[in-house]
Amino acid sequence: MSASGSSPDASLTQDESFVPTSLKGLTYPLGNFGPAPGTLHWLDGGVRWARITIPMSLQHINCWVLDDDGGVAIVDTGLNLPDCRTNWEAILAGDLAGVDVTRIVCTHLHPDHIGLAGWFARRFDAAVWMTRGEWLTAQMLRADARDAVPDEVNAMRRAAGWSEAQVEAAAAEGWGRMRTIVHRLPLGYRRIREGELLNFGSESWRVVTGCGHSPEHACLLNETAGMLIAGDQVLPRISSNVSLGATEPEADPLGDWLDSIEKLLGLPDDLLVLPAHGEPFHGLHVRLRALRDEHLERLDDLAGFLVEPRRAVDCFGQLFRRTIDDSVLAMATGETLSHLRRLEVAGRAVRETQDGVSWYRAA
Repeated sequence: MSASGSSPDASLTQDESFVPTSLKGLTYPLGNFGPAPGTLHWLDGGVRWARITIPMSLQHINCWVLDDDGGVAIVDTGLNLPDCRTNWEAILAGDLAGVDVTRIVCTHLHPDHIGLAGWFARRFDAAVWMTRGEWLTAQMLRADARDAVPDEVNAMRRAAGWSEAQVEAAAAEGWGRMRTIVHRLPLGYRRIREGELLNFGSESWRVVTGCGHSPEHACLLNETAGMLIAGDQVLPRISSNVSLGATEPEADPLGDWLDSIEKLLGLPDDLLVLPAHGEPFHGLHVRLRALRDEHLERLDDLAGFLVEPRRAVDCFGQLFRRTIDDSVLAMATGETLSHLRRLEVAGRAVRETQDGVSWYRAA
């Protein structure tokens, strides 16, 4: 790994500008370094790292540029917003000047990952590569052009214990925002599947899927280089949001998430994990076990809290360390419902609905 703009053959161990750090069992070989917006940073395995600015609490998304035959492939893109496009325009005019984009690979459907996939596809006449579950869901959500919040969503919010004022305030924000922050996608795409080997230039990457955070999230594993492009499936400092939503209200996303953790624990532990948010790190198994154990502990705490019937909004204090205000109410509700649903599916909780409100109690 080398400083931005230097030879890709320079190694991290020869570059004293990086100070490796360790925290909670994870090692960050580049320390707190992140490439400046509009630049690329060379890693091993034909990988370059871009950090794209996003106007959210996360502040950035890490995107990956892979050497490919005839140009480069882009893995994840940022949002279809001016700041993100400006970052990419600087890269295309600088580090990638005169280089074609051969394909766009999206780990999953969330807007910060696919927002500019259609923009790249149109500009370079390149195909978008995604798993089928992510592609179809993305197309469905973007095509939902209604202005009003769906009745099913309002009903789910009321069932969770939202006040009528909160329901009305959220409804006033409208629906279909995905259309504004995700560029129109092509009609067709290239499907990628679990276990498929994708060749980018001289490097091979195997598709490893997970779910819970999204329907069919694709990680990319380069066993030769010892690297895992993890998207949002494994993040170093925060836990990915795992929410129950109105499009599949009887699903068990947290159960899927926990199953995916067990699956990823079968990967080598010494991989350099390239996450969508935060810095590259070593310690895959430590992080996966911490994520698993944290969710299991919260499930136990929540089950104990249900000795008396509770609504979803009554359970926030058991799951979150911060006060839940209206700015994060929807996300907190989805996450809480996924935990309650996991208890319900496991036979540890029972749900009863009265006057449109769902009450959960220990089984």
